[in-house]
Amino acid sequence: MTGHHDIRILLPQRYPLLLVDRVLDLVPGESIVTIKAVTGTEPCYAGIPDGAPASSYDYPKSLMIESFGQSAALLWLDGRAPVEDDDSTLMFIGARDYHFTAAARPGDVLRHEVRLESVLADTAFATGRTWVGDRLIATVTTLTATRRPVRPAA
Repeated sequence: MTGHHDIRILLPQRYPLLLVDRVLDLVPGESIVTIKAVTGTEPCYAGIPDGAPASSYDYPKSLMIESFGQSAALLWLDGRAPVEDDDSTLMFIGARDYHFTAAARPGDVLRHEVRLESVLADTAFATGRTWVGDRLIATVTTLTATRRPVRPAA
């Protein structure tokens, strides 16, 4: 699994919220490295007037967290496509100690390095860092996700 085509098979998100472009490395059950290219044509930049300060183009932190979370989901799935009769979905629960040290802007490529720390029942805990080139721009101590049924039990 490396390309966007494969990611689209594994994750339910679609444009404009599919925020992983490629998997660079995957060690099942341990770690994953993914990338997301930030472009100036993304919807988050629509409506920014000409002459706005450069900081107006800082990639939204919420989207960076979502992109990191999608990378963690790919790690949790171990590159396996969902089973057809699997009536569950992965859900982001939260992130603790998410620190941003710099911004990303159009033209940057986010590189997420995610480590799966543990899986208890249907809840996963991950840590990681986000880089732009050799510049560390974010760290997260704990990202938590769970698997829940899509439909309530009858």
